[in-house]
Amino acid sequence: VQLQASGGGAVQAGESLSLSCTGTGDIFSFMTLGWYRQAPGRERELVAAIDHKMTTRYEESVKGRFTVSRDNANKIMTLQLDRLKTEDTGVYYCNFMHTLYGSPFDSWGQGTQVTVSS
Repeated sequence: VQLQASGGGAVQAGESLSLSCTGTGDIFSFMTLGWYRQAPGRERELVAAIDHKMTTRYEESVKGRFTVSRDNANKIMTLQLDRLKTEDTGVYYCNFMHTLYGSPFDSWGQGTQVTVSS
């Protein structure tokens, strides 16, 4: 089972982007999913997550600006990024998580670059 992130791009501060994470396999619907971000020179960090009950959690700096959702029928998780800031710049990855407050799986797919300029 693999996850693939897409939808990144270069935008100005204050603008929006929508990222997609597509999956395969029947387990997609039952798994907790997370969006992670790796900024230049920093470790990868969790940005948002959603479990199979649609319960969500967000990193403090993105609350009120980012929205995570999922469509299990089509095996897609979406991250809507609004009111982007320069500090949101980084490579965004999606991955399965063991639990909503747990760790991600060990294997990572290709991320998608988000660049926000002032």
